[in-house]
Amino acid sequence: MSRRIQNHPVLGKKEGKEVTFSFDGKQLKGLKGEMVATALYANDIRVFGHHHRDGGPQGIFCANGQCSQCMVMINGKPVKSCMVPLEAGMCVNPMDSLPSLTDDTMPSGTPEPEIFECEVLIIGAGPAGLNAAAELGSFGVHCIICDDKNEAGGKLSLQTHNFFGSVKDCYAGTRGIDIGHILTENLAEYESVELWLNSTVVAAYWDRTFGVSTGGEFKIIKPSSVLIATGARERTLVFPGCDLPGVYGAGAFQTLVNRDQIKSSDRLFIIGGGNVGLIAGYHALQAGIDVTGLVEALDHCGGYKVHEDKIRRLGIPVWTSHTVVKVAGAGKVEEITIAAIDKDFKIIEGTEKTFAVDTVLVAVGLSPVNELQFKAMEYGVKTYSAGDAEEIAEASAAIFSGKITGRKIAQDLGYEIEIPERWETLSGILKSRPGKTWRERPQSFGINAGFNEYGRKIFEMNPSSGDAFYTRFSDDFGLNLNQDDSKYSLEEIMKRSELLSTRSEVELPVHPVIHCVQEIPCNPCTTACPLDSIRIHGSIMGLPEFSGKCFGCAKCVLACPGLAITLVDTTYDRERIFAAVILPYEFLDNNPGDKDGYLPVTDLEGDIIGKGMVLSVRDEYRGDRRKLITLKVPWDIRNKVAGFRLRPAEDQLIEPVYEPEDDPIVCLCERVRKSEIVAQIRAGVMDMNQLKATIRTGMGACGGKTCTDQILRIYREEGVDISKVTRPTLRPFIAEVHLGDFLTAKGEENE
Repeated sequence: MSRRIQNHPVLGKKEGKEVTFSFDGKQLKGLKGEMVATALYANDIRVFGHHHRDGGPQGIFCANGQCSQCMVMINGKPVKSCMVPLEAGMCVNPMDSLPSLTDDTMPSGTPEPEIFECEVLIIGAGPAGLNAAAELGSFGVHCIICDDKNEAGGKLSLQTHNFFGSVKDCYAGTRGIDIGHILTENLAEYESVELWLNSTVVAAYWDRTFGVSTGGEFKIIKPSSVLIATGARERTLVFPGCDLPGVYGAGAFQTLVNRDQIKSSDRLFIIGGGNVGLIAGYHALQAGIDVTGLVEALDHCGGYKVHEDKIRRLGIPVWTSHTVVKVAGAGKVEEITIAAIDKDFKIIEGTEKTFAVDTVLVAVGLSPVNELQFKAMEYGVKTYSAGDAEEIAEASAAIFSGKITGRKIAQDLGYEIEIPERWETLSGILKSRPGKTWRERPQSFGINAGFNEYGRKIFEMNPSSGDAFYTRFSDDFGLNLNQDDSKYSLEEIMKRSELLSTRSEVELPVHPVIHCVQEIPCNPCTTACPLDSIRIHGSIMGLPEFSGKCFGCAKCVLACPGLAITLVDTTYDRERIFAAVILPYEFLDNNPGDKDGYLPVTDLEGDIIGKGMVLSVRDEYRGDRRKLITLKVPWDIRNKVAGFRLRPAEDQLIEPVYEPEDDPIVCLCERVRKSEIVAQIRAGVMDMNQLKATIRTGMGACGGKTCTDQILRIYREEGVDISKVTRPTLRPFIAEVHLGDFLTAKGEENE
């Protein structure tokens, strides 16, 4: 069974050369160059092996090389399957036991690695690293950018949605996947910037050099300074069943679905109401994956309300003040149980709900990837950080953070360059949490000059056409206009418009309704309106307001990253029984209604307020792969319609079938349970290095990257002041390096 997405509303169809490989002796098909983990998921294989300690099934968690859940044997060597490109004829086997040492002939060559010098080493080719490199490159600074992936862009390559922020300063309104390409292409004009892909910086040394594993070789870079732009890794969450294949991070989900175009599941559940979890829910529906629901432990979602509202409107239930109780199944995820919690985050007995799912996404926050930063600072290297490695924030903030940091580095290198004061101010705004949320906001429909203006524009284009105004509306939105209306002359249209314009504040025949009620940094709607009728007062954190003219171009509907603007056309029905509402649409099905063509329509927060008949679904070349759907709705709800329902809001509950162990796994690499850690803490262990020596927490292939935060959380639960807990000692290497890399000479292939 192939789980490839054959067509995606934003990405289309993924192309590639098909090759044959084997897994556990079975011949399979995959695409050359895609990660081995992706090829396995495409063949509906989710269990990659079993842990040698207790036989626990292993799958993926991060799909980013930060954990070790996806370890397999490839051609006899243990590797992380999410980081190895697929080649024809690969022999892949489950990791069911510790690998045996082999007596393979070691490659010949010199153990002396090649040394490269540069002014600035940039670790990480994500939005922050790329923008910093562009700034430095503009001054001719010699930079080397290293990234462990096979393409630049970092997490931008996973983001199919349009970005928030400032249009002028950080590409707001553009899809993340496109921003990544733009930033990468920008580097081509700077000869002083080198981009090393498939290159993992694995160590910082006392002599102020850095070790890089790249292309089967080990190289040394000696910079004057270093910029850490390594991004963030996903946090885990400890609960019964958290170790089952099918429980993984939202970033892994976006990697599989948006980068690799794999339908990674059929029914999923999301833990965490930040932007990452909310966006993942929307991405799932776009890929044809059902989302059973989302839980958030706080009494509100921490992500942008426009993200929460759009998934509620589509029918995804969101339970705040709830948490996961357990996940269970026979060797894989098959069900999840959630429950309400009180103000002390304790489960309220009797509120449990169980749902049948095959995937659970953990989206409970991010931690900076900053191990190299600490080592570089320890050894006296001039060190900078940008993006999530500096402070966890939105990708738009990372873009701008890199720009500012690039100039700071240039200044320190002696280049005379100013950093505009407004940059620092804007950077703070882009990093800020959402501001005030308004329960309701009055809608201003403007002075009724739009009818006149639109008619004038149409007649200027085609003065001989007496019904051009109405023809344009019919062509643009598929409206079935009253034929008598289409016979108005230019003079009659102008007269009617001017009479209406004498009223100080009226509802325009065609006008946008802005369903954005939370202060967030975003302004694409203001730049989209050709009549400058949508404005934000103060900073970009303000709410956009419509006041002025509108001729129905729908550019604001197409531009809004939060899908929070609709266009209301009151000229559809002269009797004022119905109106037409134009909404953004980003799904494949161009006939989403029932057998009679109707869809349930919802208000801002997702409550159904009536039905709308689908009049048209139109592709819009202006909309960056966004469509416009036009619905005929009852007149009295025309300005309240904010969305439509695509799935039932409630799923049928099931009775729990499986009962996982109450003692959950904390260290996934070494299968160390919570009870083992608690016993050590109660015995007085205050040094995590001692835990590593006694019960092996942090001894696995991830080097403690995924379990350290959870162990500190257990210390807190046990009443320990974590400022008194000694953290694990960081040592090279921060990622695995094959011994053969140290012995392979330049140009010699490591077998």
